[in-house]
Amino acid sequence: MTAAQITVPLATGVHHAGIMTAEQARDPDYFPGLAVAIPLGIQHVLAMFVSNLAPAIIVAGAAGFGFGSNNPGDLIYMIQMAMLFAGIATLMQTIGFGPIGARLPIVQGTSFAFVPVMIPIVAGHGVAAMAALTTAAMIGGLFHTCLSFFVGRIRFALPPMVTGLVVVMIGLSLMRIGVQYAAGGAPAQGTPAYGAGASWLLASVVVVTTLGLSFFGRGIWSTASVLLGLLAGYVAAAMMGRISLATIGSAGWFMLPSPFHFGIAFSLPAIMGFCLMGFISAIESIGDVSAICEGTGGRRATDRELIGATSADGVGTALAALFGAMPNTSFSQNVGLIAITGVMSRHLVTIGALFLVLCGLVPKIGAVITTSRSRYWAAA
Repeated sequence: MTAAQITVPLATGVHHAGIMTAEQARDPDYFPGLAVAIPLGIQHVLAMFVSNLAPAIIVAGAAGFGFGSNNPGDLIYMIQMAMLFAGIATLMQTIGFGPIGARLPIVQGTSFAFVPVMIPIVAGHGVAAMAALTTAAMIGGLFHTCLSFFVGRIRFALPPMVTGLVVVMIGLSLMRIGVQYAAGGAPAQGTPAYGAGASWLLASVVVVTTLGLSFFGRGIWSTASVLLGLLAGYVAAAMMGRISLATIGSAGWFMLPSPFHFGIAFSLPAIMGFCLMGFISAIESIGDVSAICEGTGGRRATDRELIGATSADGVGTALAALFGAMPNTSFSQNVGLIAITGVMSRHLVTIGALFLVLCGLVPKIGAVITTSRSRYWAAA
């Protein structure tokens, strides 16, 4: 065994002592074993969990059937489908199905980019407006899929400067969401609980633990720094009495998706909005793939990877909309997580995707993750 196999500093400054070599860490097809893959896969899920569910909650609230309404059943359905189809779309990316999927560690989730388009469609119109939204999202997803066939031809017009700026802008917009939830979450706004010291304390526990382990830890302690930071925050929240297990008892054991859950309705402005946002989502996906390949893999992304990633975006969106879920896109925060850990294995993300599918089908598992009454996990 060489010295490089014992302690390997990657470009990110992360050391994987006793886990894998630098070449293995940069190999999308490398599988480090279940003992390492399971916690790192769950870490990917926890890193995107808030952002994946928030668009459904925001849209339902704008329509008038969110939390606190007389009938939040449709919102609960949307939350479950957000987890289920994020997992299915992620499997498209990591495993691939023919030309669909980049076969890279790309995490798919409900897209925040579409929220400005979705809110005007449903604002104040109740559940009935969801038919036009999901129909437009399904058509927009098919349009997005068609765009993927032209990625190779227009790649020259999307240099790293352009795609990188799009990813940075989306990342900066997510920082606002993270700070909002770390302060207590949107429901607490306008109340004394919003911005309370206890909320910032829990968020600080997560941030300090994560960064401390990432920079000073070794082996699995460094690689799983985000997961360990979230666990530290959970323990702190439990000690402060901010964990409630009531949601587990009230959650069901099984939930299946239903096609055309909200019905079908055609709205030309809504369809045009989703198609235009498809361009933005495609650029984001190209930027995410390029960031993974160049930042962690040390190579240029291939046309096959870019086309596969973009087509998975479109097919994932169309499939999710068919069953009443929101549009899907690649998640830039998970690209950042790969940069932190330095591990590019797609099989880790596959395990995370299977966990998401399980959460979507078994509400009690998803309820376990939402047992905290605090939103400290957004700090990750």
